[in-house]
Amino acid sequence: MKVYLEEDIISIDASDVPPYKKGGSIVRNSYFWALKSIACHTPKSGNWEFDADVWVALGRLLACFGQSGYLATSETILEFPIDAVIPEVLRSVSGRVN
Repeated sequence: MKVYLEEDIISIDASDVPPYKKGGSIVRNSYFWALKSIACHTPKSGNWEFDADVWVALGRLLACFGQSGYLATSETILEFPIDAVIPEVLRSVSGRVN
């Protein structure tokens, strides 16, 4: 998921926010609701925001769903811009994108 960090807020790009699908996969829908529940701002068609208070929970959530084997790695890894500082608490679930 493409993300950026600005003023201690991590934003997931709207195009990478996991979709909720009525009647869809239980794992995918659980992932959607789990992420939504710890986000500080989730506009319907915008970027989802996560403040520093939940970064530990975000990292654990991404690691847990990533290890489940039901979701692609690209859905559970935070992709920071090449020049961005990755917070220490999220390094295990993060990478860089050019």
